[in-house]
Amino acid sequence: MNSNNRLSILVVDDNPVNVKMLETCLAKEGYRVITALDGPSAREIVLREHPDLILLDIQMPEENGFDVIRSLKSKAATASIPVLFITGVSEIKAKLEGFELGAVDYITKPFETQEVIARVGLHLKLSIATNSLITSQAEKLKQITEAQVSLLTTPDQHPNANFGVHYIALQEAGGDFYEVLPITEEIYGYFIADFSGHDISTSYLTTSVKALLKQNCSPIYHPLESMKMINDVLVEILPAGKYLTANYVLLNRRKNQVTIISAGHPPVCYVPVDGAPELIELKGDVIGIFKDVLFGSKVIKVQKGDRLFLYTDGIIESLGQKIVWTEGAEKILTSCDAVRNVPIRQAPEAIFHHIRKGESPLEDDIVIVGFEI
Repeated sequence: MNSNNRLSILVVDDNPVNVKMLETCLAKEGYRVITALDGPSAREIVLREHPDLILLDIQMPEENGFDVIRSLKSKAATASIPVLFITGVSEIKAKLEGFELGAVDYITKPFETQEVIARVGLHLKLSIATNSLITSQAEKLKQITEAQVSLLTTPDQHPNANFGVHYIALQEAGGDFYEVLPITEEIYGYFIADFSGHDISTSYLTTSVKALLKQNCSPIYHPLESMKMINDVLVEILPAGKYLTANYVLLNRRKNQVTIISAGHPPVCYVPVDGAPELIELKGDVIGIFKDVLFGSKVIKVQKGDRLFLYTDGIIESLGQKIVWTEGAEKILTSCDAVRNVPIRQAPEAIFHHIRKGESPLEDDIVIVGFEI
């Protein structure tokens, strides 16, 4: 709708008499009427004016109505504009073709002005209602996204955790998330997970997992115990078919060691300050399906300057290119090595750009978390 709140209608017909007749009757109803006598002109006007509705003649020379609507529906900017065909053709085949191409209705020549006004009014109401619903849903999803992001821990909240993060949610409700837990002044937990399915319910489940992490990750529990207790709860509350893969890394600076727990997640990348990076590959069950689970576990001695990077599979997998994380893992090693001299807060984003340079569009959520001893 234009700035003065008048609904605009584009009338497209190669017959000037028809155009004038429609323009006159619609203008009397308060609509702003734009006209075109051929298909190419109509397409230019649509892109410039973005009318609220189009009355489109089927039978025009050179470029008929079917060609015009096919072009309009192929572009995101014009695909949602309702199109009513003007036709003198009574054949059902022509009408069906129009509907298949995306027309919402048709008007038969010769015109009955009251019918034209009624059909135009009806489809404008439907279009306005649909657009309002889409706007409302988009706003709700935006609020969910903002709420989900607001729950994520930032490096400024826990500066002593000495970490950086790069987070991209491909959809409104991301399925990947992370948490950084200050357990004591010298002990920190770093958690990363990927939920199966990225529907709206996932955004609420991440809140539950964050609460479970805070309740069960403490000095009195070994990291394996913490993950098993979280699994036991999630088995009871997760919907059928929903689960998550995860890595949990516990850093104990007093002992100069990290404990890595793997729950079916891509391997942690360990970058020693004076050595080549390596992937810590551990087998482990996913979280949330089985009561009796076995998680992979490994303890590594570390020193000041060592780094560890946790990530989700979206950074290295590609369905389109048929690349799974086991094939793409070499990219993680190369990238983590390449950003050694980048400050840890910026390192995850640097890894993202190093891996994604020249790649196809993203296909999944991405989280990269890195911390330095």
